Amino acid sequence: MTTTKLKIIITGATGMVGEGVLHECLKHPAVAEVVLLSRKSYGLSHPKLTEIIHSDFQNITPIAEQLKDYDACFFCAGVSSVGKKEEEFYHLTYTLTMHVAEILARQNPNMTFCYVSGAGTDSSEKGRMMWARVKGKTENDLTKLPFAQVYNFRPGFIIAGKGMKNTLPYYKYFAWMVPVIKTIAPNMIVRLSDIGLAMINAVTKGYKKQILEVKDIKELAAQ
Repeated sequence: MTTTKLKIIITGATGMVGEGVLHECLKHPAVAEVVLLSRKSYGLSHPKLTEIIHSDFQNITPIAEQLKDYDACFFCAGVSSVGKKEEEFYHLTYTLTMHVAEILARQNPNMTFCYVSGAGTDSSEKGRMMWARVKGKTENDLTKLPFAQVYNFRPGFIIAGKGMKNTLPYYKYFAWMVPVIKTIAPNMIVRLSDIGLAMINAVTKGYKKQILEVKDIKELAAQ
């Protein structure tokens, strides 16, 4: 936990979750600096924002020195398992994430690492759903790295904010379902802004669990 102004690395800002987390960080008074680690520019100019553009996330060793002295990493990068065999999904999800995290842990032993997995992730690593097993192993092994804190976020259905340009297309078609889901399954739906706020609060205040389901994300966001 820290009371100083935060310097934060974000991955995945060109995706829906990463974009929402980025916007919360840029608005938040506790955040002094945001660095986007990305393959391509997000295309936004802001006093708090800088970018490190690197084409190969499978090898970030050449830019390791640029990743020192940060308080947190909000790892929002990820791919869908649809149409992918386990070997490919494992490489893009587990291998890539662990490589980036290992570099960051060496460079920033006091860092808080927040990882976005998803509702239904399988901590046993033995379930029938391939994506859930791989995400579960990723969560488990991240907690073994020498970070100050590791938190695994498991959002369900996400309500995106206004002005987001990377909202997944199918979310727009299912917007009419939001009131229904809120009524029958409130612990399966979370606002994108709450994910960002919860990550910031995880750094500044900590949390009682390393795995945050939707209800935990909402609780931490409200602190």
